[in-house]
Amino acid sequence: MYIPKEFIIHDKETLFSIIEENSFAIVFSQHSGKPFATHLPLLLDRENQCLYGHFAKANPQWRESAGKDFLIVFQGPHAYISPSWYETDQTVPTWNYVAVHVYGNLELLKHESDTIDSLSSLVKNYEKPDSPYSLDEVDEKVQTGLRRGIVGFKIPIRSLEGKAKLSQNHPLERQQRVIKHLEQIQQDNSRGIASYMKKNIQPTN
Repeated sequence: MYIPKEFIIHDKETLFSIIEENSFAIVFSQHSGKPFATHLPLLLDRENQCLYGHFAKANPQWRESAGKDFLIVFQGPHAYISPSWYETDQTVPTWNYVAVHVYGNLELLKHESDTIDSLSSLVKNYEKPDSPYSLDEVDEKVQTGLRRGIVGFKIPIRSLEGKAKLSQNHPLERQQRVIKHLEQIQQDNSRGIASYMKKNIQPTN
């Protein structure tokens, strides 16, 4: 991804946090000689630096996937930035956003126990702490039937890169103006970008 130097995210913990907070990803590869993408929830294993997930067995992307190079895109908050928020209107609109790209070779999970563990961890990650639901409580026959319809995989992270375009290339006063306007918008993406911007300028104040 094209990343001007002022927008690069260098801290790996920050990159991992963005992945975990925006874990419904787009998984890209080549299939039958053409670009192919699937939208999937993924689970980050920080300790082993792997991503875990599963394809529907009917999805053709996995059939040519073993050992192939994959790009996984995690899209964070994003928002339109209006020049009307600046101290001058003699400029142009832009778009602020946060994103992480992960690169790695996909490995199909060979053992059913690994797929079961992956599914169970994924469900636990998304269920609320006080939720009564557990995949472990689902009847084994039902689980077996469902597992027949999926293909589990992991992607060891070979490299990752992150971009946080947060108006860093504008004067501090202008950044503060943008934050003020974004916080007034009743929309999660706008407020999410405002929060990232505030955290980004705090060390310089």
